[in-house]
Amino acid sequence: MDLLLKGKTVIVTGASQGLGKAIAMEYAAEGAHVYISSRSEEKLQAAVEEIRNKTRNNEVNYTVCDMKNDAQIQTLVQKVVEKYGTVDVLVNNAGGPPAGKFMDMSDDEWFNAFEQNLLSVVRATKKVIPYMKQQEAGRIVTITSSSIKQSIDNLILSNTMRPGVFGLTKSLSQEFAAENILVNTVGPGKIATDRMMQLNETTAKLEGISLEEVEKASVADIPMGRYGRPDEFAKTVVFLGSFANTYVTGQAVIVDGASVKAL
Repeated sequence: MDLLLKGKTVIVTGASQGLGKAIAMEYAAEGAHVYISSRSEEKLQAAVEEIRNKTRNNEVNYTVCDMKNDAQIQTLVQKVVEKYGTVDVLVNNAGGPPAGKFMDMSDDEWFNAFEQNLLSVVRATKKVIPYMKQQEAGRIVTITSSSIKQSIDNLILSNTMRPGVFGLTKSLSQEFAAENILVNTVGPGKIATDRMMQLNETTAKLEGISLEEVEKASVADIPMGRYGRPDEFAKTVVFLGSFANTYVTGQAVIVDGASVKAL
């Protein structure tokens, strides 16, 4: 299937590692012009080099951007538009909030989670919508979590912020559908990333058991019997954020190997 992405301009935030980098890799492989961001210039440089080498696509660039900083988000979008003239696709991605229980979370942690995981989506989306409206076409995909369908133990911040992003997604999909701007969210289940390892380590500490026990129990809850690969997750994101997708909008897709039991 031709995803109709060759020469399209794509922004992927939080893409120096993990799921964001895997998504950027898939877009680059489809021939898109890819602009990635994160807070670490060192990691961004390494990611750009890796993506260019593996995909043989030299139209991969980066800008340092803290998704809690509105001015830096504005600069990111401006740089992309200056180089490529527009934004065709936006993939909103940011690191997940820290694990923990309700009574353990401070006001600062709540505000940080709001800025990083919800307000960042509002800000970035608001900045690219005008370009998409002008060309009467655009795709926006926000990376959330399986917690938008089923709450996850010890992830109170994610359980609160991620469903808010889905509510925003649903509203945006209806508001901009007539202008051919399709808006969706994709939630990862248990994907083999550094984030997954960090969550397992936190669970081991909270429950006072070994990391090996946590990982064994974690995999046992996945009907497919294994963690997902970042590239498997990325392929779903890239289809929804492509111009081969012409009618799927306002949806929450979970990539989880059948782990989530909620409808």
